Amino acid sequence: MFADNPITRRLSTQIHVGTVAIGGDAPIAVQSMTNTRTTDVEATLAQIRAIAAAGADLVRVSVPTMEAAEAFKLIKQQAPIPLVADIHFDYRIALKVAEYGADCLRINPGNIGKEDRIRAVVDSARDHNIPIRIGVNGGSLEADIQEKYTEPTPEALLESAMRHVDILDRLNFDQFKVSVKASDVFLAVGAYRLLAKQIKQPLHLGITEAGGARAGAVKSAIGLGMLLAEGIGDTLRISLAADPVEEVKVAFDILKSLRIRQRGINFIACPSCSRQEFDVIKTMNELEQRLEDIVEPLTVSVIGCVVNGPGEALISDLGVAGANRKSGFYLNGQRQKLRLDNNNIAEQLEQQVRQYLVAREQLIGIKQLD
Repeated sequence: MFADNPITRRLSTQIHVGTVAIGGDAPIAVQSMTNTRTTDVEATLAQIRAIAAAGADLVRVSVPTMEAAEAFKLIKQQAPIPLVADIHFDYRIALKVAEYGADCLRINPGNIGKEDRIRAVVDSARDHNIPIRIGVNGGSLEADIQEKYTEPTPEALLESAMRHVDILDRLNFDQFKVSVKASDVFLAVGAYRLLAKQIKQPLHLGITEAGGARAGAVKSAIGLGMLLAEGIGDTLRISLAADPVEEVKVAFDILKSLRIRQRGINFIACPSCSRQEFDVIKTMNELEQRLEDIVEPLTVSVIGCVVNGPGEALISDLGVAGANRKSGFYLNGQRQKLRLDNNNIAEQLEQQVRQYLVAREQLIGIKQLD
């Protein structure tokens, strides 16, 4: 339910990172970044597989040394999703990973060096038919821009980005996306708004170094939510000091909240009060664990009493509204004869969700045959 959203998306050109389209009318792509040592090939591959299993479309891998570039070659051969090679300081590493099959090169204008080095990276990207991300960061602006503005500002981030956009334009290379990240919400949002008016290329969104799992998720939701609601953004990464899998989950939660992209269950749940007829918090904790494997889009409401329960159930695929001893159960907004025992709501609702998905899949199959 609530399939549509009122957002008018900014029109951008489209590039491809491996098999994943970025920009244009493509779905907003979700990505994360490994935090293992890249030279530990098995650990990095294990994390990439976990990130992919959580639903990420892309994953970025830091390549700080030539030794890491050799490891990247092995990782790329087994990675289940496209890899973005994250390059700082040494442009020669970018040339090497392009040769080894990187699906995209991320370069930082603040430390990659002069135009001749950028030209070498662009030539390599062109030769290997891969895009580039110009990744501006408020914490690592070029020295002259830092001196000019004295501190990071939206205009400073924009100037850094446009300086390198102009270089790529002069080199007749248009297969790129741009990010202007900062750890401050207003700084990042301001920079992205300015950039969105200046270029047609896809924009990679992020609030960099956002913080730990809770604070970082909140900061990212506010900043990226503002931009996404304005139609700005073609791919995003949530930067958390936490398990990268959590970054993917938060990203999809943000997209689900704005009705931009659905993956898994959208839970509607009350915070609970003394009117609750069953333990809502315990039930929700159990349900999230029990149904974590569900990737099909679905809305499930779990409300502990009859004040808002029936109303929320009307806009849910499945819903429960708390009542004495046995709670009301709703399917596609309709009250059912079935009532759920308040002592094990989670188990019963899980069963109903799985049955519902099987029935929906069968119905889709029948319609396709028709």
